[in-house]
Amino acid sequence: MTTSRLGDWLTSRQPFVLGLFRMVLGLLFTSEGAATVFGVLDRKASPTGDWPFWYAGVIELVCGVLVLLGVVTRGAAFLSSGIMAFAYFTEHQQDGLFPLQNGGLAPVLFCWGFLLIVFFGPGAFALERLAGRERATRPVAEPVTGGSR
Repeated sequence: MTTSRLGDWLTSRQPFVLGLFRMVLGLLFTSEGAATVFGVLDRKASPTGDWPFWYAGVIELVCGVLVLLGVVTRGAAFLSSGIMAFAYFTEHQQDGLFPLQNGGLAPVLFCWGFLLIVFFGPGAFALERLAGRERATRPVAEPVTGGSR
């Protein structure tokens, strides 16, 4: 396969890979929320109403399910990205500059993963596509080249 053909082949599969990425990210986020709210997966539940942990757990649970299913995906991903940025800067940043130092690797990865979904959309396999609410993901536009000077 030539480089051009390989690039075309990979580009044609972008919506499917993005859809799988969205579903895995949503499932992982849902499990974080379920662990915080219900105390499953070897984690103790946060007391109901405990700021900010219980509220963050509810947002993780609800938005994680929405992202996983592909329903109001961009809005849920935007809120999820924001809550992870908040978590990083309020709970982790004080313990060191880099995520490996301060235990904030998961919030950073979740934040940027959700931000990717905000800009690129839900990809394939989203329920909102079945309802016709979201157009198919288009390939990234080619860069605009300037004229001669």
